[in-house]
Amino acid sequence: MNQLDHMFADTPTPAAYARAYLNYLGEILANIDEMAVSAFIEALLEARERGVRIFFIGNGGSAATASHFANDISIGTRETEKPFRAVSLTDNLAIITAIANDDGYDDIFVQQLRTQMQPGDVVVAISVSGNSPSVVNAVEYANSNGATTFALTGFDGGRLASIAGHQINIPTNQGEYGPAEDGHMIIDHLVGTYLTRRVREA
Repeated sequence: MNQLDHMFADTPTPAAYARAYLNYLGEILANIDEMAVSAFIEALLEARERGVRIFFIGNGGSAATASHFANDISIGTRETEKPFRAVSLTDNLAIITAIANDDGYDDIFVQQLRTQMQPGDVVVAISVSGNSPSVVNAVEYANSNGATTFALTGFDGGRLASIAGHQINIPTNQGEYGPAEDGHMIIDHLVGTYLTRRVREA
């Protein structure tokens, strides 16, 4: 059993489970590598200085996280004179379904990067397992075509841990998708709030 199964078995009430979950999430967050987060922030600031694009990709809950990241960085920072050119490739349903229908789901991000990405851009891949084929394919393409790649993962990092240029891992047990996705959203808000204040002082 993963930790969530143990907590459910050991807590007799919803309130007790809630407390156990929150305590466990605190333990997970305490073990995130802050230097990896720092490297991510610096890469985003550098991308802003160079005027290059920052692409976010992910499936399922990670697709929602990708959208949230793009919103918080491109719009949430309220920076228009020198903006963060952040885009989520999960948001155009017509494009995604056309690619999935014509070429297969595993190519939904690769095909978009082929038409949108330029050398020097940043690609941020979000996948708890680190093994999602559509995300792995996109990172491999980005690596081969001059982009800087970051992976936000959970569990052991999966395939992305070995192919992404940089990784922020949420150290969770296999199958603990909820806490891993919680961690990704906290990274989003941590990074977004920092960038907002950093550009305000510039």
